[in-house]
Amino acid sequence: MPAPHFSLEQQILRYYESGQEAERLESPFSRWEKVRTLDLLDRFLPRAPALILDVGGAAGVYAFPLAERGYVVDLVDPVPLHVEQAKQRAALYQHVPRNIQVGDARAIPCDDGAADAVLFFGPLYHLTDSNERIKAICEARRVLRAGGVLLAVAISRFASALDGIGRGLIRDPDFVRIVEQDLKTGQHRNETGSLDYFTTAFFHHPDELKMELIEGGFPAPRLCAIEGPCSPRFGLHPQPSLVSILHSPPAPYVWHHP
Repeated sequence: MPAPHFSLEQQILRYYESGQEAERLESPFSRWEKVRTLDLLDRFLPRAPALILDVGGAAGVYAFPLAERGYVVDLVDPVPLHVEQAKQRAALYQHVPRNIQVGDARAIPCDDGAADAVLFFGPLYHLTDSNERIKAICEARRVLRAGGVLLAVAISRFASALDGIGRGLIRDPDFVRIVEQDLKTGQHRNETGSLDYFTTAFFHHPDELKMELIEGGFPAPRLCAIEGPCSPRFGLHPQPSLVSILHSPPAPYVWHHP
């Protein structure tokens, strides 16, 4: 039986077709996100050579470092440009993901119980309907072996407000309207055409995320923090001391398959 076909909303696809995601986490503005996430992967992933499914892994910002560390990595992303960028990168490295393919978190191309860990670093905020997010979470549970780990990222309900204050975007009345909507409903919509204001997404309150994870089959989610008000992203902390503060509060939600 063929796998069901899913597609991204067109506005999300257009945003990522700009090509900026491949290098985004190398910029000073976003570097903390990468440093912090790699630290959390070190803490929570099983030991190599475990099988990691990087679902929504873009051009491989985490898939390639994990392959370098000895993990078997399958990279899946719904944006064809990201998959092409990852394949081009793979031609330059010795240790690369085992598979790189177009795919969707709601229909993960993997057998039941095959994976040691699943990474959702994107799907849960670009699926704007709760039922679709739960469908993806159930898929992660399906492909995980007993004792496997799901590491998933959500964007905070308050992210736009903090970003707007830190970068001065709050001076734009159009951005203020985006923030107001985010705070009311979590539904982030950017009709301005400015890439700085992100794209269609859902911003969670932590309690909402916990409920969705429990409903999707992960009864004991653990909440950790990647960024907060003092992140360099929000302009409220000096950039040079990233590594020195890595041992501040633990990142994404982390779940163990029962």
